[in-house]
Amino acid sequence: MVWMGNSGGFDMTVTQLARNMDHWEERVDLAAAFRWTARLKMHEGVANHFSLSINEDGTRFLMNPNQMHFARIKASDLIVVDANDPDTLEGPNAPDPTAWGLHGGLHRHCPNARCAMHVHSIHATVLACLDDPRLPPIDQNCATFFNRYVIDSHYGGLAFEEEGERCAQLFTDPKQKVMIMGNHGVMVIGDSVADTFNRLYYFERAAETYIRALQTGRTLKVLSDEIAEKTAQDLESYPEQDARHLAELKAILDAEGSDYAA
Repeated sequence: MVWMGNSGGFDMTVTQLARNMDHWEERVDLAAAFRWTARLKMHEGVANHFSLSINEDGTRFLMNPNQMHFARIKASDLIVVDANDPDTLEGPNAPDPTAWGLHGGLHRHCPNARCAMHVHSIHATVLACLDDPRLPPIDQNCATFFNRYVIDSHYGGLAFEEEGERCAQLFTDPKQKVMIMGNHGVMVIGDSVADTFNRLYYFERAAETYIRALQTGRTLKVLSDEIAEKTAQDLESYPEQDARHLAELKAILDAEGSDYAA
């Protein structure tokens, strides 16, 4: 028996549909993050990808189906990928090889990366294209990331498996949860969908502030290392901001009658 879904032509058997009911709360959160990323125009066509670990060592994870637009993704559309099983690429709606390479490598080598979000958002990508892609602490949002990002300055082409493995091994400091991917985009990791999306959102805001400040051509007023670190620590312990942020976005989607949680 085959159930013909309405997700852009994706066919799903009854058994597959039942499997897609597992980890439902996580699926709903991730679908909401996809929808809001599209609304903020932080995605790029159908090329970017998010993942969320669903087992203890992080090697099995939820991910968006291959080349499905973020604005249409529903909780039941998300596929399960096994970072240790290359046959995953043969499954229905399997991720494209670059998504497998980047996220598979990350979840194999970084068990602390429970959730990973990779986008080519405009301002983070502009930052990644600068000869010096560091993000100085010129305001509160920028200070959030003081000493909390890593720069990959050795872009090696599309993120097939070898490139994904190389990028994953740059996350050596657990305090650093953003990778500025030189000449490419940004990868953000975290403990949950809410934690990771909140970090992605604020990194793009910080990058925009910095890029716009550079465009003035005037001298930037950079915070001291001491104040920047204090600000970063204060924001890391700020109560429930990430969870409340995502809950509010879901409430807006629910009020609009969105089908993201279907």
